[in-house]
Amino acid sequence: MTKFSCSSIAYLLLLVLLTIEMGPITVEGKIKICERPSTLFKGLCMSDLNCETLCNSEGFTDGECEGFRRRCICAKPC
Repeated sequence: MTKFSCSSIAYLLLLVLLTIEMGPITVEGKIKICERPSTLFKGLCMSDLNCETLCNSEGFTDGECEGFRRRCICAKPC
């Protein structure tokens, strides 16, 4: 009985150590996103689709209307 208990405790301890060692998976190679206001967009930005279309023509991959002033902000991976 004690042999079973010692091996069970050792197995449980091993599982706990492995779990702690693994820990949460972090993304260190996360892609940085660069943002800047669109140079072509004029007026208040009310449509994300229009903003994104203009940003695409400026060489960016995404665009959204942001902020209180409703500006078109373009974004792309750096």
